[in-house]
Amino acid sequence: MYRDNTKKVRIGDVCIGGGEPILIQSMTNTDTADVEATTEQILRLEEAGCEIIRCTVPNEAAAAALSEIRKRIHIPLVADIHFDYRMAIAAIENGADKIRINPGNIGGRDKLAAVVKAAKERDIPIRVGVNSGSLEKEIIEKNNGVTAEGLVESALDKVHMIEDEDYDNIVISIKSSDVLMCVHSYELMAKASNYPLHVGITEAGTLLSGNLKSGIGMGIILYEGIGDTIRVSLTGDPVEEIRSAKILLRSLKLRRGGVEIVSCPTCGRTKINLIDLAGKVEKMVANYDADIKVAVMGCAVNGPGEAREADFGIAGGDGEGLIFKKGEILKKLPESELLGALKDELDKALL
Repeated sequence: MYRDNTKKVRIGDVCIGGGEPILIQSMTNTDTADVEATTEQILRLEEAGCEIIRCTVPNEAAAAALSEIRKRIHIPLVADIHFDYRMAIAAIENGADKIRINPGNIGGRDKLAAVVKAAKERDIPIRVGVNSGSLEKEIIEKNNGVTAEGLVESALDKVHMIEDEDYDNIVISIKSSDVLMCVHSYELMAKASNYPLHVGITEAGTLLSGNLKSGIGMGIILYEGIGDTIRVSLTGDPVEEIRSAKILLRSLKLRRGGVEIVSCPTCGRTKINLIDLAGKVEKMVANYDADIKVAVMGCAVNGPGEAREADFGIAGGDGEGLIFKKGEILKKLPESELLGALKDELDKALL
């Protein structure tokens, strides 16, 4: 497996690469200079399960804010830098645990050398980020357009620029909004380098389209053994990115823990309001930190069987339903009492 053999890199108090667990990242969408708003959002993300957080640092006020933000949060803080090498150095001086740069747009070799020197002094990693939208003109012309091969060539060129400064504390990301191009890029990079890889489909879209594109692309990449950290990029509340990432990792058996919901799509046989019930169950179980499966099924065709395979379950009938626990029928109740009864059983077992 590729991820078992990538270089191990420390970010704050966590490690990635070398077979370490895949960690979930997100990025704040607040004004980083607003310490209160940014900290509040990061704490919400932590509660949802975020393990590494990235903040944009476009100016001195944002860089200075990192110091106070860092004191109030409990996960590694990554500074996202574009164009101005001084912001990278300022972010490092203010406690960033990692910086994300594109060495090609940081201001030249001498400016990059200054950034690497600052990172080396504090032994913090540099994430080399290359996106399809920022590919160099000469590489596009060479490959007759934006291609996976061009993305990898560009990323490796930037990696070599940092290595030339005698530094190899590096993480790589190569993202595209084109799902299949992104998949192929990571496949090529996994064969070309052993640096840990941050995986994501950039500019994936809104909650619906973004989740679908990310699930397809990242699912293929992760299943092939590639990827050490991930971000599901969505237009909206970043907390949704964490929820989606956890489901993705659990679905691929790359992470355990957290309640898995199994629910049927409903059909004409369903005689209870299963859509509403399943939604309420999903919200309810988010408060439990347990590696269990909960089934919410609508009728007697698949309901009892699926519910019996789950740790806990509801199997609907005509205005009523059965509560199951590990294959055992516990009780039959009216539809209005099913949610509360399921919660009672979960509380007894898990709290």
